[in-house]
Amino acid sequence: MKDLIETNPILNKLPKHLKQFMKPQNYEDYSAIDQAVWRYVMRKNVNFLSTVAHESYLKGLKQTGISVDRIPNMYGMNRILKDIGWAAVAVDGFIPPNAFMEFQAYNVLVIASDIRQLEHIEYTPAPDIIHEGAGHAPIIANPEYAEYLRRFGEIGCKAISSAKDYELYEAVRHLSIIKEAPNTPKEDIVLAEKKIEALQQNMGEPSEMALIRNLHWWTVEYGLIGTVDNPKIYGAGLLSSIGESALCMTDAVEKLPYTIEAAYKDFDITKPQPQLYVTPDFAHLSLILEEFANTISVRKGGLSGVNKLIQSEALGTIELSTGIQISGVFTDVVEDVNKPIYIQATGASALAYREKELVGHGIETHSRGFGSPLGKLKGINLAIEDMSPRDLAAYNIYEEQTVTLEFEGGIKVSGEIITGKRNLQGKIILISFKNCTVTYQKSALFKPEWGIYDMAVGKEIVSAFSGPADLNSFDLITHVPSEKTIHIKKSNELLRLEELYQQVRDYREGKNRTISRTKVLEELIENHPNDWLLPIELYELAFKGSEIKLSKQLINHLEVIKQNRPEVGNLIDDGLNIFLQKENFTDSVKQ
Repeated sequence: MKDLIETNPILNKLPKHLKQFMKPQNYEDYSAIDQAVWRYVMRKNVNFLSTVAHESYLKGLKQTGISVDRIPNMYGMNRILKDIGWAAVAVDGFIPPNAFMEFQAYNVLVIASDIRQLEHIEYTPAPDIIHEGAGHAPIIANPEYAEYLRRFGEIGCKAISSAKDYELYEAVRHLSIIKEAPNTPKEDIVLAEKKIEALQQNMGEPSEMALIRNLHWWTVEYGLIGTVDNPKIYGAGLLSSIGESALCMTDAVEKLPYTIEAAYKDFDITKPQPQLYVTPDFAHLSLILEEFANTISVRKGGLSGVNKLIQSEALGTIELSTGIQISGVFTDVVEDVNKPIYIQATGASALAYREKELVGHGIETHSRGFGSPLGKLKGINLAIEDMSPRDLAAYNIYEEQTVTLEFEGGIKVSGEIITGKRNLQGKIILISFKNCTVTYQKSALFKPEWGIYDMAVGKEIVSAFSGPADLNSFDLITHVPSEKTIHIKKSNELLRLEELYQQVRDYREGKNRTISRTKVLEELIENHPNDWLLPIELYELAFKGSEIKLSKQLINHLEVIKQNRPEVGNLIDDGLNIFLQKENFTDSVKQ
């Protein structure tokens, strides 16, 4: 199975450019320590969350096939997820926000397949399988929430980023990688945190992607549901953090009603959140999402939409009132009275209608860019798109006619009309000229020697969004992560510790009952005195087997660890409290 990605009908529908982010889960790479970390977090979470999480969480664990005792195998998850219309894929840490959301639009859950180190068992800034698998997956079994997540992805992947957003994404990805990597020098982490802080303080006006990312954070990641006075947890960041899930239920964290104002509240991924938002129900999430969508360029278009695309310095699309879509990297817009009257994309550009490229108008035809006037003709109330064939003929907008079209705002197009294209409603959407000159005041925007001039027809921009209209128009297989998750070579000491964990796991699962747990404890005390999780697993077995002598030895050893490592004292106590329920036996052990 190594290096293979098992597919299914939902994953088969993914466009090629999303598949570049997928990686094999390589289940056999998880060590017995990894499995113990999963088991500890899940047992503690389920024990605590059973009283504070939304009811969909525990139901969803069963529906999505997520076991408390072992890291989920994504191939098994997918066989169960398909029954609710979803699938899951493994990725390497953070992926670009647009891609992350586009996966959601296709009903695909993105799961960072690595798992946090034992040292970061309470919280990690890096996405991992505990956060993604145990946090996100169970809640999508709720149909209302699943539709919210899909719709969020659909709208979110169209949100326009700023050029600084990607720089911030790379900085956050870098910090998450080095923070989770063993033995990273503290000064490297401090430098990375300072870089993020500097970027955040100089982002300027928040982009659409920044705003919708805030909404994602305060709902999908850190959302509460119910009432402000009695909320339940549904956000994956809380469901997967054994520290924050408890903290958020206290008065130390302010609870606010969830409104669109959450889009303007930034967050710090490296710290516990000082406030959280409470939605009354999952349907309310969709209402706020639609309210937000009405404020962004995919629905508003206009001059602001074009300017946002220019500022993004990335591939984007504008759609005109006729439905014609122009995709490219937009570099300029001529405006008049706060309206765009000419738009210009530079470099490879393509034209489409209803997300399908117009024949003959791909990047091969428009390899150097595309520019076109917008609006009505000067002195004529009827827009070109609204003209009947007779109207067009009356204004000499007709094949083989040489014509000068002067638009409101001053753009002039002069040339011989070759042909035109119409949409399904019969409106003309594109006019092609030869021997054409396009001017604005004293500037030439197009010259005859440049070849055929294709003029998009539309009186206004009705939509502007990130990415191409037709995904097949451009080569989008270009993602090369700046750095990959760090996997260090394991020391002999660590490999031996993993073997001890595996022995105990095999004993618990009945695969090998011949090992001496007393000898395992002796080796732990001698060679791995700081390890606290395996003694807890050993104690659980002794507890269940009513082995008082071994239990006393383990309790004594754990007390020594707590004295030497007070920072893990609460983890030890919490681990023991999961299964310490028989008071008589507990008392006899502690005597």
